Amino acid sequence: MKLNKADILKALENISAPGEGQNLVESGAVTNVQVFGDEVEVDVTIKNPTLQAKKKTEVEILKIIHREVYEKAKIKVNLKVDAPSKPKVNQIKGNPIPGIQNIIAVASGKGGVGKSTVTANLAVTLAKMGFKVGLLDTDIYGPSMPIMFDVALEKPLSINVDGKPKMKPVENYGVKLLSIGFFTQPNQAVIWRGPMASKALNQMIFDAHWGELDFLLLDLPPGTGDIHLSIMQSLPVTGAVVVSTPQEIALADARKGVAMFQQEAISVPVLGIVENMAYFTPEELPNNKYHIFGKGGAKNLAEDLDTPFLGEIPLVQSIREAGDVGRPAAMQTATPIEEAFEELTKNVVQELVRRNTDLPPTEAIKITTMAGCAAVKKK
Repeated sequence: MKLNKADILKALENISAPGEGQNLVESGAVTNVQVFGDEVEVDVTIKNPTLQAKKKTEVEILKIIHREVYEKAKIKVNLKVDAPSKPKVNQIKGNPIPGIQNIIAVASGKGGVGKSTVTANLAVTLAKMGFKVGLLDTDIYGPSMPIMFDVALEKPLSINVDGKPKMKPVENYGVKLLSIGFFTQPNQAVIWRGPMASKALNQMIFDAHWGELDFLLLDLPPGTGDIHLSIMQSLPVTGAVVVSTPQEIALADARKGVAMFQQEAISVPVLGIVENMAYFTPEELPNNKYHIFGKGGAKNLAEDLDTPFLGEIPLVQSIREAGDVGRPAAMQTATPIEEAFEELTKNVVQELVRRNTDLPPTEAIKITTMAGCAAVKKK
């Protein structure tokens, strides 16, 4: 029997496009119909990508042609899916904290490279530039931010937000701050296993009223361990900054720190590497530079890893003194130290803007295998 194309199209008008009010012909889902004697070939494009929608559409086409046109017709359905692409929106996903635009993790492969000092000065410089800034000290076992911000004796207040009790972060120098150090005595050691530490962090993250923030900085503990994974499973970190000294032994660990964020199971964009204690300049000889820990090590590492180099911070006595008395050195005005931290901060913001323009939003990671919990070498 010779079939008619018009009869095929009329029959297909009885089938609705998946998820749409119009039938397959009205919606334009049927893009082509070819008839060769008792053979029919139908090209259909639908917007619903689910397997159920595809199978349902194909079965209905077969049934309607067999019933309305010719029960012995040989039918071939060429089905394509053209799902509308989702608009790219640079917003935090996963488990977002309402009101926080960007979350930056500051990390180091090893201790003693000045990571917390860099974080504190980065925070106050951002605040000086007019940004709304928060800082979460995630180092459960060695919190230092309360001292660096001269708020060691302060305690976060409990406030009522939408009928729920929330912690109000301590604030100084325009930076909102939370740390486990606010909840322990100065001479008290925190002896907790990983799950207890992770629970405390989650409380400081989600039970706090941070308000509107342009940046939340996370001062991560040294290394690549349980706390880091807990943070990145709890929060969609926008980007990471890795701090190192020029010394070879510090660079080896910084390389591991970068690798942690770049691991497939984690995939947090690395904004760049900071070289701290890059050189020593005596106060009486401000133009002299002595490269005590080596020269340009972190900059060379950044080039090797194809990662931005964010800047270098000198080894200056007043930076240490300022941290000890609770007034970050970047608070100084018209000094080389202020200039160094301003340059660093501008580069961090620039790389963050580039990251938000070029990359999709970060998701809080979901580790379901040991691939995210151990050193995995892919072949």
